Amino acid sequence: MEVADGIRLLVRRWPGDSAQVPFLLVHGLASNSRLWEGVAGELSRAGHACYAVDLRSHGGSDRTENGHDTSTAAADLAALHARLGLPPVVAVGQSWGGNVVVEFAADRPAAVAGLALVDGGWLDLSASFAGWAECERALRPPDVEGRHFDDLISYLRVGHPDWAEWAIQATAANLAVDADGRLSRRLTIPQHMKIVRSMWDDPPWPYLAKISAPALLLPATAADGEVPAAVTRAAETLSQAHLKSYAGGDHDLHAQHPDLVAADLLGLAARARS
Repeated sequence: MEVADGIRLLVRRWPGDSAQVPFLLVHGLASNSRLWEGVAGELSRAGHACYAVDLRSHGGSDRTENGHDTSTAAADLAALHARLGLPPVVAVGQSWGGNVVVEFAADRPAAVAGLALVDGGWLDLSASFAGWAECERALRPPDVEGRHFDDLISYLRVGHPDWAEWAIQATAANLAVDADGRLSRRLTIPQHMKIVRSMWDDPPWPYLAKISAPALLLPATAADGEVPAAVTRAAETLSQAHLKSYAGGDHDLHAQHPDLVAADLLGLAARARS
């Protein structure tokens, strides 16, 4: 789908009943829409159409020279929503994608029936680091150019022993693979760091305060289940927030527990419908 100036974003669609609220699913930084496959399949079987998008320079979408920031990603969602002719959706974002859907919901309230934040949406980098230089050093991604795809798969299987194979393969699709099985980044490191900088410059709090739609916060917490202060602040800032933590969960909860996340999202859809 074209969203701006000849820029096309890849959208994956799962069918559903037109009488049910649809879902718009947004991945995190340097991720891709395939990680929503397990969740979207469950939601579709329950009658909800789902649309999972690859943001600019991610997955199968166009590589662009600019627009690598939260505000542009939110504007792309608004354009996509209009182009698809969708009714109000439940907007779901994971990690940085949570910050994106927060801004989308704040700027386009008529487009959003409900908001779900999967271990993101409350990310405020300026509150997490002493300064930008420290943040930049900590969040600069590693150089993976030339490494082999098979080594990546082995690494992911060891690191996520409870994940299904589809989730392992979907995560590996964050990177491009050449004919020799060598890896390269879809989102370049400079592009990645532009998005990180936008998260530093543009924290989510003013947008969260504008949202009146029912919201669901799904943080992955430490094993003791203690909820981080930023999550509590986000829940208190939203006017209609439910919070459910996943103790000891992975950051990619939608890949680790697609059935549980889908069940939580169906509950939010019921709240949005009522």
